[in-house]
Amino acid sequence: MKIERRFTTAGKDAYEGVAFRTTVSEIKNPDGSVVFRRDDVEVPASWSQVASDILAQKYFRKAGIPAVRRKVEENDVPSWLWRETPDDAAIAALPVGERTIGERSARQVFHRLAGTWTYWGWKGGYFDAEADARAYYDEMCYMLACQMAAPNSPQWFNTGLHWAYGIDGPAQGHHYVDFKTGKLVRSKSAYEHPQPHACFIQSVADDLVNEGGIMDLWVREARLFKYGSGTGSNFSKLRGENEPLAGGGKSSGLMSFLKIGDRAAGAIKSGGTTRRAAKMVTVDIDHPDIESYIDWKVVEEQKVAALVTGSMLASKHMKAVMKACVEAKPDLGDAAFEPTANPPLKAAIKAAKDSMIPLNYVQRVIQFARQGFTEIDFKVYDTDWDSDAYLTVSGQNSNNSVRVTDEFLRAVEAEGDWKLIRRTDGKVAGTVRANELWKRSRTPPGPAPTRACSTTPPSTTGTPARPAAASTRPTRARSTCSSTTPPAIWRR
Repeated sequence: MKIERRFTTAGKDAYEGVAFRTTVSEIKNPDGSVVFRRDDVEVPASWSQVASDILAQKYFRKAGIPAVRRKVEENDVPSWLWRETPDDAAIAALPVGERTIGERSARQVFHRLAGTWTYWGWKGGYFDAEADARAYYDEMCYMLACQMAAPNSPQWFNTGLHWAYGIDGPAQGHHYVDFKTGKLVRSKSAYEHPQPHACFIQSVADDLVNEGGIMDLWVREARLFKYGSGTGSNFSKLRGENEPLAGGGKSSGLMSFLKIGDRAAGAIKSGGTTRRAAKMVTVDIDHPDIESYIDWKVVEEQKVAALVTGSMLASKHMKAVMKACVEAKPDLGDAAFEPTANPPLKAAIKAAKDSMIPLNYVQRVIQFARQGFTEIDFKVYDTDWDSDAYLTVSGQNSNNSVRVTDEFLRAVEAEGDWKLIRRTDGKVAGTVRANELWKRSRTPPGPAPTRACSTTPPSTTGTPARPAAASTRPTRARSTCSSTTPPAIWRR
């Protein structure tokens, strides 16, 4: 390829005319405590604080970069494009705490990205001459600095760590296509051929532990989440609840496995940072468990509401019971713990009962008061998206959608019935009203009236991550909405 310069000049610095500034980036908890802070972040002067924070908090390699490196000479590569590797001798002479560093400048990130792309291009014979390779490197650095172009997150996370810093690790199960042979090859290390792709579509079979099955999918998803990518699957092949198993038992159903995958995704920090894993789930509209799937997040939101409200009421009334006991103790002695002798305690117990506080908790508080305790500390939950209340419930780490067909939509228009099909034998598992199921899947959310919609063709494999090239059924693409829906009480 012949690369013509548009923004840079040969022989001059790629950033000539681009001003840089030093800024501060920090993350705080709701209570004001500092989670992350860096005072020496260098970014282009034109960048907003949001862009600067994303780079510093998410995309900088914060640790593990060898403090001293040396060039790896390659006769068929220009010297300015040689990759680097740790200088072990020089590093050994440094104090232990100074042997590794982290990125602090946007220039470092631009260099490892553009440098790696240029290195790969050179190795693949893409450039007509060295001048074209240099032009490509300079132009990419300039465009990244000026926000004219930007790669996806896995590129920011992973690309260039091996080329620029010599960072590597054991193979993680990735594969790549060897550009020389055109064959699929298993990676021998973690970063020499990194995972730079944003989204993956993965199939899953109705098999518990074998390759391509349910548990194998969690391993594959973890691999993708670890390096910052997202993944989606259509789970419609999994048999529904109570469908027969080969051993004579009954299946626990689709939802039991979706909850496992949801928990696994929530435990992994995407790209090794604080960003959540990107997980997509879709299920065909004729699955036996489709109603439970649609209501999944609805029910979990109701659980959060119950946890928050219940914890607040429990804390309030149990403190009132404790106060009634403590204040009456000097005058009544042990009678202070008897509601018949202590009117304020009787009133506090009645108020707690009226608020549906379990009596065993009320009795526990009274027992604590008898033992000499003067106050009670009961954890109160809140509705913050990252709070313990949401960490307690399931369905918080996946974007859910439903795949519909023309046949289903015609049933909706005709106000007809819709059959739910068993996955094991193709028999009818049950029949529902099509329009009721449609309304159920499109109910506006509760406290936060938003929903994610996507246009995807119906399929029994694939995912809603992007439209598939072909469908397993001769139907048109249909707009479907995610089941991040609200409590049923909001339904019309």
